Amino acid sequence: MSWVTTTFAFSNLHHVQLAIPPGGEESCRAFWGDVMGMAELEKPPALRARGGCWFRGGGVEIHLGVEQDFAAARKAHPGILVDDLRGLAQALTAAGIDVSWDEGFPGHDRFYAADPFGNRLEFLEQHV
Repeated sequence: MSWVTTTFAFSNLHHVQLAIPPGGEESCRAFWGDVMGMAELEKPPALRARGGCWFRGGGVEIHLGVEQDFAAARKAHPGILVDDLRGLAQALTAAGIDVSWDEGFPGHDRFYAADPFGNRLEFLEQHV
């Protein structure tokens, strides 16, 4: 295998996009805005007609894009680092959202949850 020398470097992840069904924006606002405490961003005018919505909180940006033939992502998922993972789990549980703890990631506490449409979400906190 040959290795190519590059001049670029990755600096950070800008956003994660998850698919939602048509008309799912209000459910996104209730979940990502109300439960998760993220601020809704104004989409650029050229992208508003496509539907969906965008949210940002704590350096994490989630874009929710409408897919006509929507199918939830049950394996693919964002892995989001969290401060106070247990507090997030309590907030989700209080909102009626199931969390599933998993001890299989070394050096981290983590759990899985789903958005209102069944998309898989992973939340992690590094052990101190």
